[in-house]
Amino acid sequence: MFSFLRSGKNKTFKPIKTHKKEKRKKLSDYAKATLGSGNMRSAVVLPKGEDLNEWLAVNTVDFFNEISLLYGTITDYCTPENCPVMNAGSNYEYLWADGVKIKKPIKCNAPEYVDHLMTWVEGQLNDESIFPLQLGTPFPKNFQQIVKTIFKRLFRVYAHIYHSHFKKIIGLGAEAHLNTCFKHFIYFVHEFRLISPAEQDPLKELIDALMGKKEKSEGKSTK
Repeated sequence: MFSFLRSGKNKTFKPIKTHKKEKRKKLSDYAKATLGSGNMRSAVVLPKGEDLNEWLAVNTVDFFNEISLLYGTITDYCTPENCPVMNAGSNYEYLWADGVKIKKPIKCNAPEYVDHLMTWVEGQLNDESIFPLQLGTPFPKNFQQIVKTIFKRLFRVYAHIYHSHFKKIIGLGAEAHLNTCFKHFIYFVHEFRLISPAEQDPLKELIDALMGKKEKSEGKSTK
């Protein structure tokens, strides 16, 4: 199962992030155990009595790790030559800006864009003023907005993989794993309304197929 994960090409694009806070590790283990039951809806719902921001923090790290591993399997094919622009099909092109180092959006090839994106996300995850580790330290007031930006950007990696590298994913025997990971991701996104419908348009047909239109309209606000 998942032989591509055991192959010589297996690598993560960024080092796997671990949960340094015991509470988050337990929540992560709970989510994985629930996901293993096959009930995708139960795997994303906020556990009874748990803090929403802690749940968002745990899953943000886990989804970052998941996407890092998935993108790592196709880095040999996602090159400046093969992917001179960061896009999701011919109708969607992404420009990069982080508002700090790069304030004006710039055009990048896909691997450069993904490197900017994943480095930026990693920086957010490592920042204890955003993802606090000390017991009793509160999350910042704009934490949920930061999480939404992270998920919006991680979605773009999925969109690029599906539109530009799905044939390679099939060749690696990884399409079922990719679909399962994305289904988990999009269920979580919809449960907490983390990404606008317009941002999801590049994969709308896939999302509708994975979730069904009725479930697609459901979800809880993080507000």
